[in-house]
Amino acid sequence: MLPATGFIVAVTAERRANELATILERQGAKVILAPAIRIVPVVDDEELFLATKALLDEPPEILFASTGIGFRGWMEAAGGWGIADQLTTMLGGVRILVRGPKAKGAVRGAGLREEWSPESESCAEVLNKLLQEDLVGVRIAVQLHGSSLPEFIEPLRQQGAIVVELSPYRWLPPLDTAPLRRLVNMVVNYQVDAVTFTSAPAALMFLQMAEDEGVLPALI
Repeated sequence: MLPATGFIVAVTAERRANELATILERQGAKVILAPAIRIVPVVDDEELFLATKALLDEPPEILFASTGIGFRGWMEAAGGWGIADQLTTMLGGVRILVRGPKAKGAVRGAGLREEWSPESESCAEVLNKLLQEDLVGVRIAVQLHGSSLPEFIEPLRQQGAIVVELSPYRWLPPLDTAPLRRLVNMVVNYQVDAVTFTSAPAALMFLQMAEDEGVLPALI
């Protein structure tokens, strides 16, 4: 008998959901797909374009790449604007910190090299490393992961850093919320054995749906 035989497992991811589902099914689980979020690229976003141009005009000393999809999306957007070569050349002279292996792979895929990556793959460890340095007047570019990072950015600014925020994509609710709505009610009624989350925004959206359905107290 396979390890997950008899278990019902929900997958809330949008990206690579089928891959995760296949892995679970191979272990014997019955899988329910209920995307909690969707990723929206912002190739045509004026704010991202202006932030990128500002970095080209005044390069940062440090770049923090938080996600692989975000870094690749940024480079693809730069290609659409006709400034990808300029951006890559500029980043070649910048200290690059990455959060984990996916961001590292994206950076290296662009022909660049990271200076450091935390073993924990957490933003908190990156922040702690940066706060050990003298940041007064230091220009830091932060590639966001779909939402704002005030807990990361504000401490840097408080230490005197000049932070430029980059948002290559954003998290939004799924176009069809019915599967997530059904999942929330299944969880409350003990009809699911486990729910998988691959990002914090997905977990937050799941809880928001539970609140909208009026079952949040029962869920927690």
